[in-house]
Amino acid sequence: MKLNSAIAAALLATGVYADDASKVDTESSTSVAVELPTFTPTTLKAPFLEQFTDGWDKRWKPSHAKKDTKGQEEEWAYVGEWSVEEPYKYKGIEGDKGLVVKNAAAHHAISAKFPKKIDPKGKTLVVQYEVKLQKGLECGGAYLKLLRDTKALHQDEFSNATPYVVMFGPDKCGATNKVHFIFNHKNPKTGEYEEKHLSAAPQATIQKTTELYTLIVQPNNTFTIKRGGDIVRDGSLFDQFSPAVNPAEEIDDPNDKKPEDWVDEARIPDPEAKKPEDWDEDAPFEIIDEKATKPEDWLEDEALTVPDPEAQKPEDWDDEEDGDWVPPTVPNPKCAEVSGCGPWSKPMIKNPDYKGKWTAPYIDNPAYKGVWGPRKIKNPDYFEDKNPANLEPMGAIGFELWTMQNDILFDNIYIGHSVEDAEKLAQETFFKKSPVEKALEDAEKPKANDKPKSPSDLKFLDDPVTYVKEKLDLFLTIAANDPIQAIKFVPEVPTAVGGLLVTIVALVGIFTMGGAAPETVKKAAGDAKEKAKDAKDKAAEAVATGAENVKAEVNKRATRSQQS
Repeated sequence: MKLNSAIAAALLATGVYADDASKVDTESSTSVAVELPTFTPTTLKAPFLEQFTDGWDKRWKPSHAKKDTKGQEEEWAYVGEWSVEEPYKYKGIEGDKGLVVKNAAAHHAISAKFPKKIDPKGKTLVVQYEVKLQKGLECGGAYLKLLRDTKALHQDEFSNATPYVVMFGPDKCGATNKVHFIFNHKNPKTGEYEEKHLSAAPQATIQKTTELYTLIVQPNNTFTIKRGGDIVRDGSLFDQFSPAVNPAEEIDDPNDKKPEDWVDEARIPDPEAKKPEDWDEDAPFEIIDEKATKPEDWLEDEALTVPDPEAQKPEDWDDEEDGDWVPPTVPNPKCAEVSGCGPWSKPMIKNPDYKGKWTAPYIDNPAYKGVWGPRKIKNPDYFEDKNPANLEPMGAIGFELWTMQNDILFDNIYIGHSVEDAEKLAQETFFKKSPVEKALEDAEKPKANDKPKSPSDLKFLDDPVTYVKEKLDLFLTIAANDPIQAIKFVPEVPTAVGGLLVTIVALVGIFTMGGAAPETVKKAAGDAKEKAKDAKDKAAEAVATGAENVKAEVNKRATRSQQS
């Protein structure tokens, strides 16, 4: 990996040098002329509806608390900054502002109190908001929390320890990618709260255009999760959460122990079975085929390999320093036309008398009592909550996040009881901006007819990353089968390596001798540069034929070798 990285860096340097006469239009493709709709605040009403219009900072307060890190030595403070601004990536509506996470690799916390508490008991609960990952998302959260309405609910002290009722939204880190739906359920017997996590949560959309997330919890204890207006998960609060809302009525008796004489082996070796007298455990698995005869065309006096008749002693070979030169060997061509070469011996065949080690056959165990399990007793902690959708009253909304990517934007938050109003808000906002954003995103993608037909058509300044990757991949693919052909068809890689080595030699000379590089180093660097240029010129004709042809040939060779 380190060698590949060094070669890639060298390729970047040579690519820049080779294309230094080219000019690149650095203007962002997001400047493509697309007519943007203008933001108009909604007239819809809801228990809480936020579009981050003027006065947002009177509602939203950043937290100054320290994160609860019980059991850890380090303390974390919520130092991440927040801002309300228009998106810079794929802006879909002119004047439409959102709440933005401003710092990467930082803990952020901010909350807004509801005008009055929201009590979902006996009502539909609808939670909907937009997420725009302007820099993508490698590791971090973009979920919201609906905070429990308590007298101790203070925005300045909002943290990960603040009690919440519902947590909903996207979360991604590495292979983990999900849309959380967690609700805190109150145990009616103990009064304690326990988190209930949705099993098999749907995946979050990781893109730089806006995504819409919607959660609907119905009074009949069912839920629906939508992404971009489409249902991606639905079901019952009773059977799709872990741990389950209601515990089991019966549990295993912890005091019940398996009896010592309990037999739970269903089958046993037959105690009455005996090894047959003619069973030979020592008979080998294979024996020599005594009936085999040597093929008539077998060449016993021919070696399997012979010196390569086309190999030549290198001009710079010194017998005194390098020893006697021995040409490399190749498969004997005479052996390819006959059954074989070299000393012939009779082949081995499977022994018809082989039986292996004898073991008694298995029979049903007459003493078998079945699989033992402890007896069941009534669960002393059992309860039945028939309406888990009657969630606790909520007093605020909060974002409490840690993320490696900044500039995550939240907008058009709806917390209420009307599915129809949430859909109307989405029509006024998300479904207006979404097609515009996707048009801007599509305009940024390279056109199909603009893509190079093969790696030999690539230009460094058109796409430096693709240039380095394709050249390096092609070189390694060919070199795995024929290093000479790799140098011939992809001279940019050895040229870059040569340049890298010359640079290292020069730096060693400078730092070991002090001051300017010695004349010998300068001469070596100049010679290497001339040789690299000469090699590149000689390979130009081969490169022009198209590196894709070489790839095809390599694939053919690999296929033939696998078939043989």
